[in-house]
Amino acid sequence: MPFELKRTLICTLLACAALPALAQTEVGLQAKDIFELEYANDPQISPDGTQVVYVRNNNDVMKDAKRQNLWLVDTKSGAQSPLFSDENNYSQPRWSPDGSKIAFVSNVSGSTQIHVHYLAQNRTALLTQLQSGISGLTWSPDGKWLAFSQKVAEKPAVIAKMPEKPKGAKWSDSAIVIDKAYYQADGRGLIKPGYRQIFVLPSEGGTPRQLTSGNYHHGGKLAWRADAKAIVFSANRIADWEYKRLEGDLFEVDFNRNITQLTSAPGREYAPSFSKNGKQLAYLSASNALNPYRNSKLNIMDWQDKTSHMIAKDFDRSIQDPTWIGSDRLAMTYDDHGKRKLASITTKGKITDITDTLSGTTLGRPYLSGEFSANFDGEIAFTQGSSERPADIAITTRKGKVAQLTRLNEDLLAHKTLGKVHEIEYSSSFDGEKIQGWYITPPNFDPNKKYPLLLEIHGGPHLAYGPHFSAELQRYAAEGYVVFYDNHRGSSSYGERFAMLLKYKYSSKEDFADHNSGVDAMLEKGFIDKDNLFIAGGSAGGIATAYAIGLTNRFNAAVVVKPVINWLSKVLTADSGLGQIPTQFPGMPWEHMEHYWQRSPLSLVGNVTTPTMLMTGEEDLRTPMAETEQFYQALKLRKIDSVLVKIPGAPHGIAGRPSRMISKIEHTLAWFEKYKK
Repeated sequence: MPFELKRTLICTLLACAALPALAQTEVGLQAKDIFELEYANDPQISPDGTQVVYVRNNNDVMKDAKRQNLWLVDTKSGAQSPLFSDENNYSQPRWSPDGSKIAFVSNVSGSTQIHVHYLAQNRTALLTQLQSGISGLTWSPDGKWLAFSQKVAEKPAVIAKMPEKPKGAKWSDSAIVIDKAYYQADGRGLIKPGYRQIFVLPSEGGTPRQLTSGNYHHGGKLAWRADAKAIVFSANRIADWEYKRLEGDLFEVDFNRNITQLTSAPGREYAPSFSKNGKQLAYLSASNALNPYRNSKLNIMDWQDKTSHMIAKDFDRSIQDPTWIGSDRLAMTYDDHGKRKLASITTKGKITDITDTLSGTTLGRPYLSGEFSANFDGEIAFTQGSSERPADIAITTRKGKVAQLTRLNEDLLAHKTLGKVHEIEYSSSFDGEKIQGWYITPPNFDPNKKYPLLLEIHGGPHLAYGPHFSAELQRYAAEGYVVFYDNHRGSSSYGERFAMLLKYKYSSKEDFADHNSGVDAMLEKGFIDKDNLFIAGGSAGGIATAYAIGLTNRFNAAVVVKPVINWLSKVLTADSGLGQIPTQFPGMPWEHMEHYWQRSPLSLVGNVTTPTMLMTGEEDLRTPMAETEQFYQALKLRKIDSVLVKIPGAPHGIAGRPSRMISKIEHTLAWFEKYKK
């Protein structure tokens, strides 16, 4: 597509009269490039290890949406071929046990349904006519069945009986009666009545059969018993499960709909995985301690007597995705110091790192990410990324060798000069705690020059950034900013002690000191312009940004994205209050008003002098728009230079569409340019 036509299309989508001219340059990531980025996810290695099927994600500039296609790659030659590549979306590719078929989910028929593709015959069968979303798609060991979960709708609650309306009359929509404690979800709105149940379906087509029932949600990862006659799953089947969200047990359901409880330990047991012979069941567990962070532990159950023991009990990281790769060994991932590591663990608890290059399945900001799959022979496919590339497909063999199979973004990025990512470690001025961070220098960086600094704070707060590709931060670097980000106290990937340093202190002078000390450490490097310091962050990062400008006036300007401003109002209006109140606060807001207020940036608004842009999605239910508006109106009442940017149609994932990501970035740059000295 000609460059000027592409620019016209992008600007039409964004109404972007304020967008700067997009010069044809090879220096740095440009706004238009975001539509061209691709990444791989959900790699599935075949049972014989010869092929990997994966989801190839790219953007549709005309529809302003992500497109998901399925591609095959040969593990020896690296040759790629499209399995399904068109304007429809495809997901959850899963190999049959004999490797002759691939089941997947697609909207190619007009609604999202299960399909099976026969590779040798190059034919595809549509298997279902379901009414709701499909998850957990899993083959039985004998290849005769597919299991999945979906929501089964129920009739909405009714209190008042309305009179019958006359024929042809046009009355207002019926009242919506809400009687559940958990009644809304960000990105979904009001939750329609119903519960997620487990189904089985003949793999050659037929009628889905519902195995579970009751007013509980059943789903997550599904594990078939070796004889293909029962399925193990995780569920919270406690009567008042809405109020006990840290609980969950493993259950087994057979084809006669008999449900047997397998675990009953306090906390949550989940992610079951059978060994090849079916004699051992691996699963994860997490405690029910009322803490904002809990490590996930690996457990092995002897299937014959149902006794379990915890593996690597003292390992101070959260284990993820245990998958058998031998009779006494599993593959897994864990996050460590800003990186996601692929490792193996024996049934005796010995952990061996394989690679720390799992990355790249988030494009916007440099969060830890990455996925893998493995076969019983120990061959593993995973998403491999770097600071300069989103996720590609790579494999690791039983001998531990790693080979990258795809290079999805070379056509776009190979001829561009991107910002370089560098690591920094420093001590917090609050208590000397060691903090790990990174900074991106602009393309063609000259250490003898002075550059404006942009501090960008991650969300969570129990998440982590790392040296990973970030379209947003690369854009800032392309415009001449040194971009600094850190994993402040409370961040994951450093163990429970570090994560728990923010318990009952979110936000506080303590995490502010971590950020502020990082700015000081960057100034000591000599290439930062002390008169041009800027701060931004989203979600928990937005809270930290709003809190910071109530404690300091050192920043020229701030961009506060989807923040919590008043915890007293937030926890009683957002979708996350049920889980957040008991884990992040000492009690109910009406019992601890002073504590909630102390954590709220609104308590410091009387100190703010920093020019501030606020930005939130209009449909955000995680940090509702009213939070942003409270801060905006308070700033206006104090006559502080401020602006409110509402993103129409956007939930908490404000950058979920390409144009929204571009809009977020370009508004931020425009605001900072206004206050650059």
